[in-house]
Amino acid sequence: MKRELRLKGEYITLGQLLKAAGLAGSGSEAKEYIVSGMVKVNGEVDTRRGRKLYPGDKVVFEGTETEVVR
Repeated sequence: MKRELRLKGEYITLGQLLKAAGLAGSGSEAKEYIVSGMVKVNGEVDTRRGRKLYPGDKVVFEGTETEVVR
């Protein structure tokens, strides 16, 4: 499944994206997914909850790809 997440500011953090896209119910849930290595950013596992995402970045979690768009 593919979806887009439109930015409201300059960037969004990885943890915020998981919550905003409805992939995590809370910040602590998003943190668990990220630090467990369950989230890929642009094809690589990223364990940084504060990773800044910009337009064009793609996040994959549990088979859902979310692309950050302006």
